[in-house]
Order: sequence, then structure tokens, then C-alpha cells
Amino acid sequence: MRNVLNIFAQSPFGPIQEHNQRVQACVKLVKPLMQAVIDRDDAEIERLAEKIGELEHEADQVKNDIRDHLPKSLFLPVSRRDLLEILSIQDSLADTSQDIGEFFLLRSMVLPEAMHQPFLEYVDSVQAACQQAEAVVGQLDELLETSFSGVEARRVLDMINELGYLEHQTDVLGKQLAKLLYQHENEIDPVTTMRWSRLIRYIGELANIAEKMGNRLRLVIAS
Repeated sequence: MRNVLNIFAQSPFGPIQEHNQRVQACVKLVKPLMQAVIDRDDAEIERLAEKIGELEHEADQVKNDIRDHLPKSLFLPVSRRDLLEILSIQDSLADTSQDIGEFFLLRSMVLPEAMHQPFLEYVDSVQAACQQAEAVVGQLDELLETSFSGVEARRVLDMINELGYLEHQTDVLGKQLAKLLYQHENEIDPVTTMRWSRLIRYIGELANIAEKMGNRLRLVIAS
């Protein structure tokens, strides 16, 4: 792992973007994890859940390194507090991804066949929101070059607006999926039904966190 001070030397936002990449690596494994659950491949479920845990730990190491070495004074149009807040929100993505992985290590869960495709489409929608958040964070250096104003700032605000739309779409799909779950609850036991209901909310929380990241950067641009 590269020393965070070296990343700071390359870019004042480099460590935040480095952490974001580690976090997004966790999120991107949620889709194959869900496919393994649908396929009832216990070995693959365990492998992916453990891999998400490893990646979350790596993201934590980067996060802690940033917190330990972030300069007290920054000659930037972004405060130290803003950077730490963005870091904390990003960290929630990795934590939630890990929670989703561990969910399936505790108890085997069968998903009604009629829900297989809608569920994967829901996960795709959530991951699209997370990828949009990653793209927004990737624009930090360009924003710095324009002092968080002008055409670049407006372009990033448009990206954040798109992120908000993507998150709204996940809400719509999540509600449809929850309704579909209860239409097929007679195919699974009540405990499993409640666990799937909770998992739908867990996965949707990834998109909520992504939108929160965008809104935090919106405030930074407006300040």
C-alpha cells in the first residue's frame, strides 16, 4: 500500500480518491455475491463474503492512514473537516458491503425464483448509483483547478443531480421488490421473508450513502 503522504504529494485529494477506489471494490462484489446466493453456491458465497471483508479491512487501513496524516492546516478551498466527512461517508459504503456479505454467512437463504431477475436488476441500479458517486469523487482534482467554480463546478453539480436521480430509481425498485417478496412469501418461511426484507433495505442503503456523498460535495461546491 502506498504511503498516504506520497499520495498527498501527487494530489491533495489523492488519498480520498484512493480510499474511494478501495471502498468501491467492496461494493462491486455485491452483485456476484447475490448471483452466488441465487445459484445457492455456498462455497462462492463464503469466498466472496470473505473477500469483501478483506477489501473492507484494506479500505480501513487507508482511512486510518489518512486520519493520522491529514495536515491540520490545508491551503485548499476545502476544509479538513469537509475531507474527513467525505472520508467517513465513503467508509460507510465499505462497512455496509461487509454487512451484506456477513448476512449470508449466518444463515442460508433461498430467494423465490420469480424474484431472481428483479433482484439482480435492483442490485445493478444500486451499483449504478455507487459508480456515479465514484465518478463524482474522481472530479475533485478538476474542481480544485477551477477553485470549485465555473463550468467544471456546474458539470459536477449535473453529475450529482444524476446521482440523485439514480438513487430515486433504486428507491422505486426497492419498493417494487419488497412488494414482490410479500407476494411470494408463501414459498419461504417467515424468518427468511423478514431477512430478505431487511436485506433489500441494506442493499438500498448503499445507494443512499452514495447520494449522501454527492450532497456533501454539493455543499463543498456551494461554500
